Amino acid sequence: MTDRAIAVVRAGALSTVQDLGRPGHAHLGVPRSGALDAPAARTVNRLVGNAEGAAVLETTLNGCALRPRCAVTVAVGGAPCPVTVDGRPVAWGAPVRVAAGSLIEAGWAARGVRSYVAVAGGFAVEPVLGSRSTDLLSGLGPAPLADGAVLPLGRPTGQPARLDGGVPWPAPPAELILRVRLGPRADWFTDGALRTLASGGYRVSASSNRIGLRTEGPALERARTGELPSEGMVLGAVQVPPDSCPVVFLADHPTTGGYPVVAVVDPRDLPATAQAAPGTPVRFVPVR
Repeated sequence: MTDRAIAVVRAGALSTVQDLGRPGHAHLGVPRSGALDAPAARTVNRLVGNAEGAAVLETTLNGCALRPRCAVTVAVGGAPCPVTVDGRPVAWGAPVRVAAGSLIEAGWAARGVRSYVAVAGGFAVEPVLGSRSTDLLSGLGPAPLADGAVLPLGRPTGQPARLDGGVPWPAPPAELILRVRLGPRADWFTDGALRTLASGGYRVSASSNRIGLRTEGPALERARTGELPSEGMVLGAVQVPPDSCPVVFLADHPTTGGYPVVAVVDPRDLPATAQAAPGTPVRFVPVR
């Protein structure tokens, strides 16, 4: 076992290769994709000595298990979870040396939703439009991980971090607070609907995914009932579909849409959406 590759023993509920995405192609109908919790992806890369934009694995809820074909340095971060090598507990949120043929496993998230696995050298899958990210909506990039898949690894370019103490990780949100700017279609809703949006009462729906964070809660009353022509959508757009509950567009969102956008989330608040488990309270806070 000397080749630079890693085998997927357990793919988990949904594990994908992600880097920082492929922005700049919306005019071609291509979403930006990339890690939903970009700060976590950057941090695990720094821990193993990679550039911040190297490709990592993004897991969902129940992690994954991997068997490297060469000795590697691995770090797991994002949603806190147990990490083991050949069944023995090892550090979470820190670089860990794993021998060729050993089994490293990231387990169920204790809190939050998505964990990130970085390997020194990064995952060297073939890039598409300058990114190695899996895009679930368009199908660009590598397929979601499957048991038995083998992923190539790049050559390490830096040294793993030497930690004197723990790395500070933001806790998964007990309440998801999203600052929003109203518009561009806020005038399609009544004044009462805009007050409802800002008054709380929403929770993260279990149907949320990388395309959008769906919510459950009070309906937003329309002031206009007609059809809206399809128009461009941006990351963080808060679209209101026919069920009248807000949907926050995330990394794999469509580039156009025909439902009115009542507001847009401040980009600084989007990483927390990656770790908001179903049932988490959501509060939209209008700002100027």
